[in-house]
Amino acid sequence: MLVLWLGVAISAAAQGTRRDVGRLYQELCANCHGADLRGGQARSLLDEDWVHGSGDDATLFAVIRDGDELNGMPAWKNALSDEEIRALVIFIREKAAEARHAATRYAQPRPDQVADSRLHRFRLRLVADGLATPWSLAWLPDGTLLVTELPGRLRLVRDGRLLPGAVEGLPPVRYRGQGGLMEVALHPGCATNGWIYLAYSEPGRDEQGRDVSMTTIIRGRLRGLRWTDSEVIWRAPLWSFRPGNIHFGCRIAFGPDGCLYFSHGERGQGQDAQDLRRPNGKIHRIYDDGRIPPDNPFVGRTDAFPSIWTYGHRNPQGLAFHPETGELWETEHGPRGGDELNVIFKGRNYGWPVITYGMNYDGTPITARTAADGMEQPVVHWTPSIAVCGMDFYRGDRFPRWRHHLFVTGLASQELRRLEIRDHAVVDQEILFKGIGRVRHVATGPDGFLYVALNRPDRIVRLEPAGD
Repeated sequence: MLVLWLGVAISAAAQGTRRDVGRLYQELCANCHGADLRGGQARSLLDEDWVHGSGDDATLFAVIRDGDELNGMPAWKNALSDEEIRALVIFIREKAAEARHAATRYAQPRPDQVADSRLHRFRLRLVADGLATPWSLAWLPDGTLLVTELPGRLRLVRDGRLLPGAVEGLPPVRYRGQGGLMEVALHPGCATNGWIYLAYSEPGRDEQGRDVSMTTIIRGRLRGLRWTDSEVIWRAPLWSFRPGNIHFGCRIAFGPDGCLYFSHGERGQGQDAQDLRRPNGKIHRIYDDGRIPPDNPFVGRTDAFPSIWTYGHRNPQGLAFHPETGELWETEHGPRGGDELNVIFKGRNYGWPVITYGMNYDGTPITARTAADGMEQPVVHWTPSIAVCGMDFYRGDRFPRWRHHLFVTGLASQELRRLEIRDHAVVDQEILFKGIGRVRHVATGPDGFLYVALNRPDRIVRLEPAGD
């Protein structure tokens, strides 16, 4: 039977057939390691008790490829492509994480219930509900909380209550799939100039008459519940608009240099992330009024979009400056696996889709390459994917032992993580809570509390200290 399956595998690999990794595991590995990966004739793949080294990705890849004759492990290099072996590594990581999470109790705090973490005890307080996919949070100088709703509404929370109605006068958005009204951010001088910035998916129609869209940045001011003085700060040319409803980005962060940085997803077109002539799959840098800084890395090149700061990104939805170093940090969605945390350096290539730690959602491989010359490595990658979204460095004083720690959200994993960073390394990670909704965004409020936007059910909560 093994010879039969081996022959089928070699034939499929030779023909370049895209094969689902779950089926590959059942056909080639389950007889020894068990259908559920818990072991049989060979060891369990879930307990992280490895025969070879520490069980890092490279070692696991090499053992699958080259085998281990002394321990009865066949070599699969003639039956599987390198891309398929890489997909098997991801599959094993996924299943091990599922087993680990199933055996671990995580906090699932209800309102007013105290939860423990390694550094602080906290409770969740409900700030606002009755929302529709809250996406981003920002505070006006008077303490009013602004909340974007993906369907295209900007809402206000004032004095502890969600105001009825929404801000009027906003431009139409393409609310389909992942598109809609996304980011809201305030100019650093908002107290005097009143500027508020919004990012949204702008609808359009191309020369073939197809519905297309792209991320657009505008700014304006509020007069009560009306959007006024609206200006387009950045808009991609219509020829670059893409069909489809995925990977718009978009987060905005003002840097210590006074410039506005924003992320733009590759719109489901992976090849665009490597194409400097196209704006998608990039992080951009502009002045606060939309002008292009002359020291941007690709200014003056006829083959590059002048606002590009970095490229090779998939779908970055977290962007924040470190409060001590002033460095720009970013989180981005990988495919199935390979979510990334990156430090963003001027002009660098972050690799997508040439290198990745993930595979396709259908379980077929993308590439075997996780590194390449001239392409940046993530500070950390999450495989399996947590569907990483918004993030923030905590700047408040309510949780003193969390100060300047990075808080990262997870949509599919429904979790909020705390990361302690030293230099460019994550030295500690902790899941603060899990399983109470898709965690979309996290932000430090002016009152020093940590605010979180949750989807399904849709609401805003805040973390408050509960005594240590």
